[in-house]
Amino acid sequence: MDKNAIIDICQYFIKDQKIEKASMIRVLEDMFRTIIKKRYEDDDNFDVMVDIDTGDIEIYQYRTIVPNNTEDYDPRTEILLKDAQKIEEDFEVGEEVAESVLDDPKKRDDFTLRNIHLARQTLNQKIKDLEKDFVYSAYKDRIGDMISAEVHQVLYKRDVILTDEEGHELLLPRSEMIYKDLFRRGDTVKGVVKEVNFDNKNLRVVISRISPLFLQRLLENEIPEIRDGIIAIKKIVRKPGERAKVAVESYEERIDPVGACVGIKGSRIHGTVKELQNENIDVINYTTNMHLYIKRALKPAVINDIKINEEEQKVDIFLDQDEVSKAIGRRGLNIRLASFLVGYEINVYRAPAVSNDVEEDVELSEFGDVIEKWILDELRKVGLDTAKSVLALSKEELERRTDLEIETIEDVISIFQKEFE
Repeated sequence: MDKNAIIDICQYFIKDQKIEKASMIRVLEDMFRTIIKKRYEDDDNFDVMVDIDTGDIEIYQYRTIVPNNTEDYDPRTEILLKDAQKIEEDFEVGEEVAESVLDDPKKRDDFTLRNIHLARQTLNQKIKDLEKDFVYSAYKDRIGDMISAEVHQVLYKRDVILTDEEGHELLLPRSEMIYKDLFRRGDTVKGVVKEVNFDNKNLRVVISRISPLFLQRLLENEIPEIRDGIIAIKKIVRKPGERAKVAVESYEERIDPVGACVGIKGSRIHGTVKELQNENIDVINYTTNMHLYIKRALKPAVINDIKINEEEQKVDIFLDQDEVSKAIGRRGLNIRLASFLVGYEINVYRAPAVSNDVEEDVELSEFGDVIEKWILDELRKVGLDTAKSVLALSKEELERRTDLEIETIEDVISIFQKEFE
């Protein structure tokens, strides 16, 4: 048996593949046991010892001594007394004989390099399993940690295979990427470890760039006060690549948490915004005063009044007409993120317009008998609480600002128009 070949195989996996020495020994022992089972059908009465530093392999077969006149004996597990005494003269019946398989030329042929190479598939599979176990152990306790990895391959569905510093493969699915992300082979990508699991025996280490934890880790890296625990991040909500709201609290009165996070002219948060594809980040001073917290969450809109229904977890806000669009935001994103941040459903109500025909307008609640409640609620969410406020907008604008289909909008407009004819 070529000792150098054994040493070379071991050193490759130990040094290059980061396989532990003890694990490598177990793998080689299993490989030799595979050969034993193929030749003898069972390996229960064999011992295999491997020294991966010297390349020495020792394989012993243990057999029980039986009388010479035994006709029906199993040569795999039993040996006649006369044959045993050829090994050592004072052996007796019932004792156990340990024979070195590799000292017997006939048996040694079973363990030539040719047969070792035939068992290579078993070896490779064992090594792959060890690599999976190694990667699993390395990442199972790192969920939520931020890592940097290199793009190894971009798949046809735009999922990305990354490799870490050790060369282990990680998966960045398209569903966990910011919609503006576009990566090429060799690019360095940041993300957080989202999950580590086995899918049909294949290990998956999934990386995410859309998780709120990713934004939190970026802020911790960029802002010393957060990293040192002086400023705490209370909650993060985000629409990846578009907008995020971050509630922060300072444990030192002299430190303004918002100012410390944003910096002069946004200098401290600029790097985070750039990493997130120019995601607009609103940093909000956290407070247990819910009225004040809601007002801060809905900035830049100026709110006139707030009514909180704690039982139903709903909030009604009242503001001037020109503040409605600010509170709602583009495609309703500002109010939606504010709702997630404070944990309440927020409904917008605007002050009635001052005009000559204001008395002729009709509240949406008056149409409850002809229009379904969920449709009216959808209109109220975007600050439309009267019939004329709805008619003042085009069908296209209503479709853009609400989640209503164009057919539903046309039916609503028809009902409102008939009301004023």
